[in-house]
Amino acid sequence: MKIFNVPNLLSLSRILSVPVFIILMLEPSPLRALIAGTVFALASATDWLDGYLARKWGQVTKIGKLLDPIADKILILSALVVLVKIQPDIVPAWMAIVLIGREFAVTGLRSIASTEGIVIPAENWGKYKVGAQITAVLSLILDYYHNSEWFENLGSVALWVAMILAVYSAGQYFRSFWKKLS
Repeated sequence: MKIFNVPNLLSLSRILSVPVFIILMLEPSPLRALIAGTVFALASATDWLDGYLARKWGQVTKIGKLLDPIADKILILSALVVLVKIQPDIVPAWMAIVLIGREFAVTGLRSIASTEGIVIPAENWGKYKVGAQITAVLSLILDYYHNSEWFENLGSVALWVAMILAVYSAGQYFRSFWKKLS
């Protein structure tokens, strides 16, 4: 099985899109924010597409299983950090810290479980969390572009939903691990 198949290249492209996104958002103008939002949206779409193609074409690889979640985390979390900088009144630093901490905790837990021969698969709550995070990021970038109360409200609500789902899904992962240990 080839390491550099289309699904893995899509995951890699998601990682490589992060510096482009960050550069665009370092000194954002409405136009740069719109371009950055487009980059983020396209990169987010590859999250679904790489997994779909890997399963459909029988190209699931170990490197793909590693790259995909890393690419997701790098993309989402870097966007949150950028939003803390440009919209701190909407995205407080403590929220980004909780979300980043959750990712470290769950990734560490899954790593420890793996060394014990325990597989903790991705759960739907974690997938819903990613959906809420993507919605929050895109809405808040569009708010920066349009300066629209509607986008700001949608982004704020989606961010709070992502926070709740992050904490809940982390609890589910830990509970699943403890059950499998027993």
